[in-house]
Amino acid sequence: MILLQSQSRFLFHTLLNRIQNLDKSVELDHHWVEFDDVRYHIQVSIKNPHILLLSVSLPTPSSETIFIRGLPFGAIEAIKAAYGGLVQILDPPRDAFNLTLKINLSKLPANQEQKHDFLGKVASIREVVLGAPLRVILKHLAFRTVAPNVDPLVALVHRPKESFFVVPQADKVTVVYPMRFSDSIDIVLATSFLQEFVEARRTAGLNNTPHCSWSHTPPLELKGVSADALSANAGFVTFVIFPRHVEGQKLDRTVWSLSTFHAYVSYHVKCSEGFMHTRMRRRVESLIQALDRAKPDLEDAKKKTSRNRSFKRLSLKDSRGNSFS
Repeated sequence: MILLQSQSRFLFHTLLNRIQNLDKSVELDHHWVEFDDVRYHIQVSIKNPHILLLSVSLPTPSSETIFIRGLPFGAIEAIKAAYGGLVQILDPPRDAFNLTLKINLSKLPANQEQKHDFLGKVASIREVVLGAPLRVILKHLAFRTVAPNVDPLVALVHRPKESFFVVPQADKVTVVYPMRFSDSIDIVLATSFLQEFVEARRTAGLNNTPHCSWSHTPPLELKGVSADALSANAGFVTFVIFPRHVEGQKLDRTVWSLSTFHAYVSYHVKCSEGFMHTRMRRRVESLIQALDRAKPDLEDAKKKTSRNRSFKRLSLKDSRGNSFS
């Protein structure tokens, strides 16, 4: 299985190309969407080529999700911790965006390795912002405590008007995903994929991974949640995260994997669908080739049949009985 990367490759290469051509007055104005839910806009004006504006539009939150000034809780603190004084948060953000960052490219570190690391962090802005609430909860789990001012059941946005749910406790954190897909084929493939995904957890060598389960009905942790939030057509996936899963450098990987789980499943569902279509096309092509090879044999058989066929000569007679030769 393929793991998704936290960095936006397009954003990273755009920033890197801009850094390498900082002395050139080139205007940039790019829009793009990733994971079908997060929209980006990067802009550099000719008048001030050293100033780059990066705007991010997050998925529309559901009614269960709480956004503070257009961002998940803990996002502002996470941005300051990740980028320090090299990034300025514009308030208010640009129109139709949840966040706008102002980056002075001339103030980046002179060391190439440090510069690349910083650009990689900027390219991971999705993880920093959307993963901020989960990071706060899992950081406290590492110390076996519960984050203050956090509800017993937390709804976090991961798709437009769709949420997954987190149950924070001192000794473990339970994460539940209602899995929804719009296409009927995707529903069937996702259901099969998730069942196999849970079964793979039982194989040797995966004993230290988080406990994972799948069910048709909502787990007990979601008791009291509205029916609209539980309208899942591909079942419910539950992960149980323990302190050992968030120790040290494991925290970043765990936050990213959990915050993009639905995108991870969607990616593999589309890959499976594409693989099956490829096999079907190859099968059709092989059948057509077999039919093409059979055509000459049929023509030869027709010729042989026509040669061996005998015809009787008919004698025609008129009304008086005289025959025509």
